[in-house]
Amino acid sequence: MSLRIGEILVRQGLLDSEQVEAVLAAQRERGKPFGAIAEELFNLDPEHVESAWLMQYEHNADRVDPVATPPTAEALRVVSRRQAWQFRVLPLRRDEHGDIVLCTNPEHLHRALRFAANCLAEPAVVHLTEAHRLTQALASHYPIAGFDSEELSGSGGAARCA
Repeated sequence: MSLRIGEILVRQGLLDSEQVEAVLAAQRERGKPFGAIAEELFNLDPEHVESAWLMQYEHNADRVDPVATPPTAEALRVVSRRQAWQFRVLPLRRDEHGDIVLCTNPEHLHRALRFAANCLAEPAVVHLTEAHRLTQALASHYPIAGFDSEELSGSGGAARCA
């Protein structure tokens, strides 16, 4: 079942059900994202909205096993070895819409989504996997000489596209 951002904000005590309905009504009129309207109408902290959005994304994202379903050669060319490890993303394939499908683990979801939005020149969707499966797949497809997947399981460096 899909989790909605308004439900998360209510559970967190940041909005009540009447406020959610007000945001939804404004959203129908304006066509803007729920979080942006909630910030505007009820002075919600943008960090709270982003946190709720990440929770929603994590709950609703498809789960994949990048070891059992290996990436296509074309997808692997979209991301450099450095980007793959830095942002903890593994490109898998193109979906039915032509968007690139990336995979990451929940711990690095925020970083992967920022990478997809700010660094890729094409639309992408991010799916989730377990941390050890991501590290194993990254080590297989983007090996770093002298390291194995156990040694490469750290959190990565600073988030920059270049």
